[in-house]
Amino acid sequence: MGRKSYTVTGMSCGHCAGGVTDKVSAVAGVREVAVDLATRTVVVDAVEGADVDDAKVCAAIAEAGYGVVEADAD
Repeated sequence: MGRKSYTVTGMSCGHCAGGVTDKVSAVAGVREVAVDLATRTVVVDAVEGADVDDAKVCAAIAEAGYGVVEADAD
């Protein structure tokens, strides 16, 4: 996977960003999560050699209470 970005709907504050970060960080193979509230983007870096499942990242974002509009590989 390497690095992938997701456009997320519904995030509006630091608390939102923290919830998304916590949920996505718990997905197997995720090394780092960065949330940009201004662009509503979540960038996920995978552990080297790990294959992080997009569906699991999207499910983690949904579990935090937000939607995913699109996902793009960087």
